[in-house]
Amino acid sequence: MAATTEETLALLHRVPAFATLVSEDLLAVADVIVPRTFGAGEVVFRENDAGDTCYVVRAGRVRAVREHSDGRSITLATFGPGDIFGELAMFDEERRSATVEALEDSEAAAILGPDMRRLLRTHPDIAIKLLRALSQRLRETNERLARQSFQTVQSRVASVLAELVAAARSEGAGEADVLITATQADLAKLAGSSRESASRFLAVLERAGVVTQGRGKLTVHDPGRLEGYVY
Repeated sequence: MAATTEETLALLHRVPAFATLVSEDLLAVADVIVPRTFGAGEVVFRENDAGDTCYVVRAGRVRAVREHSDGRSITLATFGPGDIFGELAMFDEERRSATVEALEDSEAAAILGPDMRRLLRTHPDIAIKLLRALSQRLRETNERLARQSFQTVQSRVASVLAELVAAARSEGAGEADVLITATQADLAKLAGSSRESASRFLAVLERAGVVTQGRGKLTVHDPGRLEGYVY
């Protein structure tokens, strides 16, 4: 079902680049939005694709992945409701720098390149805020990669689970028994480990009563205990 104008404006208010725009300007953004839906596992765009559209996540979660020629991949970032991605294409003519795929059934508000560039010309402050968001994302990625280089697999997987719990809580999940929609392969990619190593550690957590695994999902019963595995 298509989102109402009020729902779209509420979504845009969650995006730092648009949050300070006056109502008239927000309506101008809302008017050019094209709704998009993606099934779980569906690719939004691939690394090296030509790109001229950015997206704001309305519902669900997607992730940005860089792939190596030998088949290995690393997750650079995950995006949930209110997050913007693909905006790098608005600043240069380079091809997509990563593959973005849906982790679950997702909805997004797409803004086509010509419309976005017109907004940037009309509101230079949007460009500044987008650049700040990109800089923050780069810092977070660098910090995560640096942290992972010194962590064990167990610590990396525990850290990823803790981040997913925090994201779920920000969307209304409770303090305990937090449902995480992710496969073992998803968690392994986020942690930069093999699926086998991640699976072994998740089995340890399950025996300890910290999590319960299901098909394509798991429940974190006691998020606080994850901190004991992070070092």
